Amino acid sequence: MLPNRSRGCPGAASAATTCTIRFVPISFEGSGRRWWCAVRDLADYMILTLALRNLVHDRIRLAVTLVGILFSIVLVAVQLGLYLGSSRMITANIDKADGDLWITTFGAKSFEDGGVLLSDRDRHQALATPGVQSVVPLVVSFAEWRKPAGGSSRVVVVGSDFEDHGLVPWSLSQGTLEDIKAPDAVAVDRSYLGELGISGIGDTAQVATGRVKVRALTEGVRSFTQSPYAYTTLNRARDLLGAGSDATTFLLVKLAPGAKLEEVQANLASRLPSDDVLTKDEFRARSLKQWLFKTGAGLALIGGALLGSLVGTVIVAQTLYSSTKDHIHEFATLRALGSSKGYIHKVILAQAGFSAVIGYALGMIIALLILYASRNSALPLVMTPGLAFWLFALTVGMCAISALSAIVKVTKIDPATVFSR
Repeated sequence: MLPNRSRGCPGAASAATTCTIRFVPISFEGSGRRWWCAVRDLADYMILTLALRNLVHDRIRLAVTLVGILFSIVLVAVQLGLYLGSSRMITANIDKADGDLWITTFGAKSFEDGGVLLSDRDRHQALATPGVQSVVPLVVSFAEWRKPAGGSSRVVVVGSDFEDHGLVPWSLSQGTLEDIKAPDAVAVDRSYLGELGISGIGDTAQVATGRVKVRALTEGVRSFTQSPYAYTTLNRARDLLGAGSDATTFLLVKLAPGAKLEEVQANLASRLPSDDVLTKDEFRARSLKQWLFKTGAGLALIGGALLGSLVGTVIVAQTLYSSTKDHIHEFATLRALGSSKGYIHKVILAQAGFSAVIGYALGMIIALLILYASRNSALPLVMTPGLAFWLFALTVGMCAISALSAIVKVTKIDPATVFSR
């Protein structure tokens, strides 16, 4: 440390006036790390500032970029939302049924496609299988619904004994299970009243060979086949369909406590070689395969989502490339001043990141509005936290891929071009 000393201050009024110059030690211990962190934070701030400035410099191009992202987000959200909504409709009855195993006729493709071919013989053989606690019959079949004012529609009659808890109608908005047990009673979903030619509770119609009266309404129980479900008792369903007194479409098997699913399934399959014995997950997968993939509906929805992603990527890539091209001399100046290629790459990626966040936020707002508007439609959209996260990841990935063309462009910059302007 230098010693303290005093000398006359320049411009002092008299020699008696002095100023003291005190030399103090300056320690650099530990300051190097803080200095480096400060420089790094400043560099990150400059990257974000430059990226944001480049982004908003041309508002028309920014608007085009956001429109591309919006188009992709909304299209993908709608397509995948329809896919999830369709999947839930297809498997709703399977999920709600209280059974560990499903016994179906051989080759039954879905819940609506089982036929009425099983009998009490199959049920008794299943009951005699070790590990089986209960076997509940279920009747499911398409039938014609004749409207009171004329004309007809198609419904899916679902019959079960509610005391057995095999498949109990859910989401009842009007009426009770006791009301559905009344003679000729059925329950249908409120969203299909117009299609069925009725106005609500108390209306009557002709179903197959018998007359029915609507005594209960469900809310949100929709059918992927667009044929409304008509829930009634087991014996009433048999009478309406003209089936035998022991005819059954499915047998819902409940396992005894401690029984192993795989062992019971194998034993049932050996006792009932002409039937299929499926777990709930297997039957769900079979139904989804039938309605979403063999019909082509699911592939069309997935194809639409992929198309939306591709179109959005192309639009964002084009606009980012054009923006980089317009600012090529600025990037060349940065290179001439000593900026690394990585620094400039970060600027472009930051632009893409800003675009992704803004576009995702706006796209999700529009997608949620469409979802809300579809809540009462025949094919409602579904949005889950997983889908929302996946859409965000898709947006970020799409913008990152789009930034590659711009990065390739700046990688070829010759810093000397700044002096040729």
